[in-house]
Amino acid sequence: MTETEFNQQVDAVLMKIEAALDASGADIDYETTAGILTLEFADGSKIIINRQGATQEIWVATKSGGFHYRWDGVAWRNTRDGSELFAALSGFIGRQAGIGISLG
Repeated sequence: MTETEFNQQVDAVLMKIEAALDASGADIDYETTAGILTLEFADGSKIIINRQGATQEIWVATKSGGFHYRWDGVAWRNTRDGSELFAALSGFIGRQAGIGISLG
């Protein structure tokens, strides 16, 4: 995938996450700055989602660790266990916010 295609895909991912958060009604503040989406929870914890152009990955930092996702032609998949980005984020966000949430 070209750099332009990668950036367009990541922009779409970040917008989808923001739209899902808005629709959820959850008390989660978020801000996107320079391609980095930061989610802040009521307890002060954060999840940071950013693009890594050199590796064409999306990196996610959570309380439970750091995760790398790479496009496989169909979905963004964890480079370690193959889990799908939106399913994983739903779990990470749900645990940190203490609510059920689905981004998928």
